[in-house]
Amino acid sequence: MIVGSIAMITAILLAFLRVPLAISLLSVSVAGIGFAINWNIAFQLLPLTISDAVLSYDLAVVPMFILMGNVISKTGIAHDLFRAAYAFVGHVRGGLSLSTMVACSGFSAVCGSSYATAATMAKVAYPSMKKYNYSDELASGTIAAGGTLGILIPPSIIMVVYGILTQTNIGDLFIAGVVPGLIGLALYMLAIRVVAARNPEHAPQGETSDWSERIKALSGIWPFVLLFGLIIGGLYAKLFTPTEAAGMGAGLAILIATFHGRLTWKVLRAVIIDTAYTSVSLYAVLFGALMLSKLLTLSGLAAGVLALVQSTGLEGYALIFAIMLVFLVLGCVMDSMAIILIFVPLFAPIVVTQGFDLVWFGIIVIVVTEIALVTPPVGMNVFVLKAVLPEVPVVRIFKGLVPFIAVDVVRLALLVAFPAITLWLGSTVG
Repeated sequence: MIVGSIAMITAILLAFLRVPLAISLLSVSVAGIGFAINWNIAFQLLPLTISDAVLSYDLAVVPMFILMGNVISKTGIAHDLFRAAYAFVGHVRGGLSLSTMVACSGFSAVCGSSYATAATMAKVAYPSMKKYNYSDELASGTIAAGGTLGILIPPSIIMVVYGILTQTNIGDLFIAGVVPGLIGLALYMLAIRVVAARNPEHAPQGETSDWSERIKALSGIWPFVLLFGLIIGGLYAKLFTPTEAAGMGAGLAILIATFHGRLTWKVLRAVIIDTAYTSVSLYAVLFGALMLSKLLTLSGLAAGVLALVQSTGLEGYALIFAIMLVFLVLGCVMDSMAIILIFVPLFAPIVVTQGFDLVWFGIIVIVVTEIALVTPPVGMNVFVLKAVLPEVPVVRIFKGLVPFIAVDVVRLALLVAFPAITLWLGSTVG
């Protein structure tokens, strides 16, 4: 247990120091198992863990969903979604922000990455909002907050990671994320309306589109409707597995981009290279997390933490609130993926012993991680946005995020208090 504790502290410190997550997790895990058991077992477990993960059928979902998101992102189809949303709500005060939020949710449904959603929408929506004199706070805050929908609205890469770490059905996680994701979208749009009403100068009105323009703009959203309907509809109807859905989604995205005439050889080459780079990076991090999970078990740390929790007398929702507080505090100073990879394997067995559903807990963890993506001083979505929009000060982005963080806390409270909100849709399957 002592070796496991030292290894965990070391992993957290390395994450704080921004050491590449894959390197820190793998090195700490191998060293920990070597000291706790013996070095032969440590060096035997490493290739076995990697080979098991590489040959895992579930893990094949990762590159396919990344490929699908890259095709949609790099072929400019996201612009069509923004134009369609703007045609319907652009004329109201704050309409461009509302359009951006709707576009973020639609792009999230085919992307699965918070960072990609924020970066893409910054390029698509920010110039339009500045054209109509939106404040930097509202414009950047909308994009940064909307980007967080990328890890909740399915398909979500972080859901896949959580499912693999906890051996939870990925399809069930995808379906469970739909309603909380839509609630998040509704609350974000409410926050925009409140900001626009209180500070009209931050959100000027845009141009009004007639119905012919709106109908024409709607023709641009069919790729998103088709992809989301195929993936979530097929999973809901139990027609295929998440891995099969990912493969079909990637193939369909390529066909759609080809049909639009936007998938040139140059774009396809960039898509494949980016997908390979991202997938390999994520695989390496996941290998480290799986090794860390073995260390927690072999060193006795997982059992020791469970005994410690039981000795405190915390149980039920009091324990859940304590875990959420840990995640929220860590989220202010650590990358969200690091939090998931290091702490989910430690807390998931404790949650199971308390009788809570791991699908529900997964959605709660992801919502907390969403909040972590936009809270200072780290707020990774903020720094992704800053890289795309270097002219906007970080302080203004964080200031613009205050109303969105407030409604995120409200949503988290609702989901914790009423688990049925998360589990209802999945309970209707079959």
